[in-house]
Amino acid sequence: MDNIKHIVILSTLIFLLAPLSVAVYVIVYNRRKKKHIEEKAQMQQAFDSELLKTRIEMQEETLHHISQEIHDNITQVLSFVKLNLALTDNLSEQNKQARIKESRELIAQTISDLRDLSKSLSFEHIGTLGFVKTVEMEADRFNKSGILAVDVKITGDWYSLGEQHELLLFRILQESINNTIKHANAKQLKISLQYSEQLFNLTVEDDGAGFSTDVLMRKSGLGLKNMENRAALIGGTFTIDSSPGKGCLINISLTPLKHLNADGNHPDSLS
Repeated sequence: MDNIKHIVILSTLIFLLAPLSVAVYVIVYNRRKKKHIEEKAQMQQAFDSELLKTRIEMQEETLHHISQEIHDNITQVLSFVKLNLALTDNLSEQNKQARIKESRELIAQTISDLRDLSKSLSFEHIGTLGFVKTVEMEADRFNKSGILAVDVKITGDWYSLGEQHELLLFRILQESINNTIKHANAKQLKISLQYSEQLFNLTVEDDGAGFSTDVLMRKSGLGLKNMENRAALIGGTFTIDSSPGKGCLINISLTPLKHLNADGNHPDSLS
């Protein structure tokens, strides 16, 4: 009789507790889901904020470059053409034609340079020209300036990483090159874009003075922490290898968009 009583009591408790357990589970699940949604919204907000900041920085960088290019190159070339043409009055016809031809060639080159500048007026040229072409144009800009010898190597079949991802990647590249120019005292810089089925790698390597990465990363020196954070925002892995006297190598690894998660998001990324 006691056993029957115990079974009845136990069955009653189970019957009463089962709905309570389900209710507790639903409450916990909803709280976790709400927390996940809030965290994702916060991360998306941080991503959008960083993207806007990157666009502004790139616009400022572009405007600085255009201002410098107009002052250092185009203005001087046009001034030379003006002087060149002004001195043709007392020349022989043959020499006069030679001066005019030279001036035409200089003006044609100036028009070409202005056309290149117009293409870089907006960060949107990354979406128009593509990441590879934009990187090659940036390298060509530094090679023409004589400030730094930049070599670009592309391996594998090119594919899009997504315009927003490529925008942040390009800004990281710009920051890396600027650091090399300002602090490394380097002569050469190598940029490598490696495209494979499972992974994309951007590598930037210079032959400069190098530095202790542990010290600078702790101090957020040279904007390294900023570059690392930007790489993380697009699901990338940022690594740096440097030591005094041995140059610097920066690498960003990123999973291609064609290997997105089932929810359509880049692994460990927000967009």
